[in-house]
Amino acid sequence: MRRLGKVAAALVLAGATLGGTAGAAGAAGGQADKAGSAAACSTAWGSGTKSQTDSVIEPLKNIRTGQHACYDRIVFDITGAPSTAGYHVGYVDSFHQDGTGTPIPVTGGAILQIFVNAPSYNPATGAVVYPGVPGQTLPGVNISGYRTFKDTKFGASFEGQTQVGLGLRAKLPFRVLQSGDQVIVDVAHTW
Repeated sequence: MRRLGKVAAALVLAGATLGGTAGAAGAAGGQADKAGSAAACSTAWGSGTKSQTDSVIEPLKNIRTGQHACYDRIVFDITGAPSTAGYHVGYVDSFHQDGTGTPIPVTGGAILQIFVNAPSYNPATGAVVYPGVPGQTLPGVNISGYRTFKDTKFGASFEGQTQVGLGLRAKLPFRVLQSGDQVIVDVAHTW
């Protein structure tokens, strides 16, 4: 009977240790705990230019945004692409329309220029798929109330790539992810 009690106590202690480790891992990954306390946010992404050279022939279908506990997110949907699309993302001092060089004003403390290697038109027919207008706010995107995003501007769709200017509160760390037929850019709220 005494041996059974020691085994039960050892199992309880092991469970508490594993539970504490899982909670710490969740916090390090940017997840809030069940009590809803503030999450520890990673800012190890850096602010240097990030690129991937892949390209697709499928057009850009949509651009959408979302708010998260540690970052704001912009997603480029290239529905139906058989592989991941390439990108070139980096900070610029001013935003100029690709192809013409026309300056496009973008509000905020910093400008993140995003090129996604997918056209906003159907390459076979030339028909517009994503209805972005050069120099205008991204259609269907509302970033009011966002912590980091302050402005969005469509630059151009030129030679198989689409250009977007993202106005930010300040120059902050960012990361670029690829998930199936999406290019995802997350910009941290803080350093």
